[in-house]
Amino acid sequence: MENDPFRIACVGAGFFAQLHHAAWRAAAGAELTGIADPNSDSRVPDGVPLFDGIEAMLAAGPVDILDIITPPQTHARLIETAIAAGVKRIICQKPFCGTLVAAQQVTELAASSGVSLAVHENFRFQPWYRQLHAIIAEGRLGSLYQFRFALRPGDGQGPDAYLDRQPYFQTMDRFLVHETAVHFLDVFSYLFGRPDTIYADLRRLNPAIAGEDAGMIICGYGDGFRAVFDGNRLADHAADNTRLTMGEALLEGERGSLRIDGFGQICMRDHGAIGWLEIAAPPADTSFGGGCVAALCQQAIQAWRAGGTPEVMAADYLDVLMMEEAVYDSAARGAMLTLCAS
Repeated sequence: MENDPFRIACVGAGFFAQLHHAAWRAAAGAELTGIADPNSDSRVPDGVPLFDGIEAMLAAGPVDILDIITPPQTHARLIETAIAAGVKRIICQKPFCGTLVAAQQVTELAASSGVSLAVHENFRFQPWYRQLHAIIAEGRLGSLYQFRFALRPGDGQGPDAYLDRQPYFQTMDRFLVHETAVHFLDVFSYLFGRPDTIYADLRRLNPAIAGEDAGMIICGYGDGFRAVFDGNRLADHAADNTRLTMGEALLEGERGSLRIDGFGQICMRDHGAIGWLEIAAPPADTSFGGGCVAALCQQAIQAWRAGGTPEVMAADYLDVLMMEEAVYDSAARGAMLTLCAS
């Protein structure tokens, strides 16, 4: 029936998957009907059946939306399995499929199979970025000069870094950009459009991990605007929860500047003024990213219910993955790269 809730099935019951489970349980128009995870001791919400694999879960009953919340190297196989089983709506976590080639292949498969494939890229759904997007659209700052985000979660020091939450972070050959900065490449695209050039300088500060954990990425735009990602997972920033915003941001323009602090508050200072004025209070929701996981899930339901598509579709997200490849290529070459037209 048209008004029946979407039946949601999830693959994955790890640390971050818990946020997805809670979001689907709270979403209007959704019913969480199953979770697949090979670990029989996995935590799942009361009353939701746990299956030992995707095949058993999909065989148990119809699925309207499949949410894949597993490590990236598993994504392609799970998407292929779901498509073969007749699932028509799929959301997949990032890093999407682990490699650009794998992501391109499953995106093409979904398109040829009539499957709507979205990516769970949730940072753009953080309330301060939704508010910033509206402020930019209003033109309150006039011509824009530069945006800088300083990533400072403070969780990457010492030999035990990440082990209590996501231990696989220590063994990722590509870490800061592939796992974290890719969020901000998408945020930059959401706020300012696709950049024309990329320059990156990446480094590793903690010898206990395999990949890079600090670096700078400069995204250049033809009008002279620059969006800068300044990432360092070892240092922290002023916040009672450094994982809420993951850092601090500053947007500068001809009429003034906007800043986002570690509490999600947005303040503005007019050009020539000394004091800052609050224009958006910290969000009431202080869960991960100000409730961005739930916001993405709800937007996907509403879009699919209306016959449209979620905001972050896989076909569009390939552009972000191409930007990620350009970041690593730039760092390896020590050179600014021009992005090819998408």
